[in-house]
Order: sequence, then C-alpha cells, then structure tokens
Amino acid sequence: MYADVMENIFLLVLVTLLSVVQNVFFALKVEKECTGFNSKQHSTAFERLSCANRNCMDTYPTFLAVLWCAGICLSQAPAAFAGILYLVVRQKYFVGYMGQTCQSIPGFLFGKRILFFLSLMCIVGIINHLMLNYGSSDYKEYIQTITKAASTLLLLP
Repeated sequence: MYADVMENIFLLVLVTLLSVVQNVFFALKVEKECTGFNSKQHSTAFERLSCANRNCMDTYPTFLAVLWCAGICLSQAPAAFAGILYLVVRQKYFVGYMGQTCQSIPGFLFGKRILFFLSLMCIVGIINHLMLNYGSSDYKEYIQTITKAASTLLLLP
C-alpha cells in the first residue's frame, strides 16, 4: 500500500522539495544583501531582491496547490515536468529582478503560462473524476496522453 502511494506522488514530492531548497536560496540572497554595508546602491539592490522574493512567495501557495492537484487528479509526470519548468522560470525571474526589473518580465509571463497549464490539468482531472462517478465514462487515459504531449509544448517560447 505504502509503495503504491509513494509511486503515485514521488515526483511531486521531489519537485516540492526542490522548491523548498529554492526558497531557502532566495532567502539567503536577501539576507546576504541585507547584512552588507550601507550605501545607496546597496539599498536599491536590497529593495529589488526583497521585492523579487516577496513576489515569488506570493505565488508559491498557488503553485503548490495546482502542482499537487494536477499530479493527483490527472497525471504525475506532466505535472512534475511543469513544476520543474516553473522552478527554472522562477529562478530566471528572481535573477532577472536583481538586474533591471524589465529583465524579469519573460520569467513572469512564462511562469503564468505554466500555472495556467497546471490549473487546466486540475480542472480536467476533476471533470474526468466527476464524469467517472456520475456518468460512468472514464477518459483519463486519453486525457493523460494529451497532457503528456501538451506538456512538451510548454518549452516553446
């Protein structure tokens, strides 16, 4: 029983742990900038880092919710793949914010697209579950095939 459960959520657990490590990295960057010497340039850099960290943390609960919902309700592999992509994009957003604010816009827009994909996976998985319970129709295999193919489309700019 335990092995079956772990098999169905293992990739989601890995992505979640990677996201925690990334949050620690962000917090350490902000702390390092905060404990540096005082100057005008330091203050501006700290403000940018602090803002980027706050923005990343604002979307973090949404990311976790749709990642787990998509992985459990529909398919673990495409959800985990999208989760890894989201973490890469979030890193790009954070690093881009350290430079000029406009450098973070591509990461922000791509992150929104990934969250939309994960949200769509959640909705489709829930609808399929309802159809199975109330309509005796199970389209999960077809939907999983489409989802796996569509997850690779996330790589397109």
